[in-house]
Amino acid sequence: MSVAIDSPAARRAARYALAILTLINLFNYLDRWVVAAVVESIKKSELHLSDTELGLVGTGFIVVYTLTSPLFGALGDRRKRPPLIALGVAVWSVATSLAGFARGFMSLFIARSGVGVGEAAYGTIAPALLADSFPIERRGRVLAVFFCAIPIGSAAGYILGGLVDQHFGWRAAFWIAGAPGLLLSLLVLLVKDPPRGLHDVAGEDRAPAHWTEAYRDLFRNRPFILTALGYGAYTFALGGLGFWMPAFLERVRGMQRSEATVTFGTIALVTGFIGTFAGGWLGDFFLKRSKQSYLWVSGIATLIAAPAAFIAVSNPHRSIYLPAIAIAEVFIFMCTGPVNSAIINAVKPGERATAVGLSVLVMHVVGDIPSPPLIGAVSDHYHSLERAFMLVPLSIVIAGCIWMYAAWSASAKQ
Repeated sequence: MSVAIDSPAARRAARYALAILTLINLFNYLDRWVVAAVVESIKKSELHLSDTELGLVGTGFIVVYTLTSPLFGALGDRRKRPPLIALGVAVWSVATSLAGFARGFMSLFIARSGVGVGEAAYGTIAPALLADSFPIERRGRVLAVFFCAIPIGSAAGYILGGLVDQHFGWRAAFWIAGAPGLLLSLLVLLVKDPPRGLHDVAGEDRAPAHWTEAYRDLFRNRPFILTALGYGAYTFALGGLGFWMPAFLERVRGMQRSEATVTFGTIALVTGFIGTFAGGWLGDFFLKRSKQSYLWVSGIATLIAAPAAFIAVSNPHRSIYLPAIAIAEVFIFMCTGPVNSAIINAVKPGERATAVGLSVLVMHVVGDIPSPPLIGAVSDHYHSLERAFMLVPLSIVIAGCIWMYAAWSASAKQ
């Protein structure tokens, strides 16, 4: 068995899986955040949407994604994974393109919500497949590569969406974002599906006989639940920040629309790349000292990010708030690889896709389902997006405290 694991063919298959799934993740986040780049254009278009309605457009996708993730997570632990991922990628690509044909709030809301079905099939299964493709001591770095697609894809969504919106209108941004997914859905069919638990302790790879057994185990798993709750607070901040920041820079800081999207997209690209790789490397480096290194790195990084985030949304001087945004995002992105590694390592190999699906449910119900519309509603009520943005640093502090407590309590039991 060890020969098969270490064979050149197995290594090539693992690298191909990482490359294709990372590329898909990039387009996943490009699609997810292209809407944020065109928020102000949609608001001023013939659709005449309020900030609350615009926030709901962002949340509709997350609601469907959240509700369907546990289903695909359970399927991912029991069925062939590449076909499920391919189906999801194709569905979200079509739904993204349909958003460009919206004629009002409801049609835009339905199209964006439909994207969630496709992304649920991909987002819950891909991390578990990668965990089975690489040994445990490399998972932090492997997932850092996979999740580095988040800042790159998010930046591409802001920049591409802003530039296409400027030259061709907001509808074209959705059409261009959706098209590549159909090709990627075919390429993922060539990904090899490794045995579950291939690099883990023998005998732990079997999925529970029934999905209810898996969920019973997960709800009794205190480290997993705490990690997911912290991820929820983190996602509240990240979702609100990502959705509203281009509008914030234009409306509150006075930037031109294209400048706002390109500026924030560029910051997200650079800081996300640096932060994601640094977090993955640090999590792996300290793993030999503490089994909770991924949680320690996540908790410390978020607590460092919080004051920088506060300065970024409260200080009106460009020479201060732009560097503050950059510093906050470096430390925010440092959590991405480690916290997902912590979730995967906290559960049995045969329950990993189910665990990711449940963590998606928890983190989005707590996080970016409420954050875009809540920030929009606070903005409408006080007529101040700047005031509403104060919710972001607060939620970052909460995430850091939960992860630090989870790391401390788990370490105390070792």
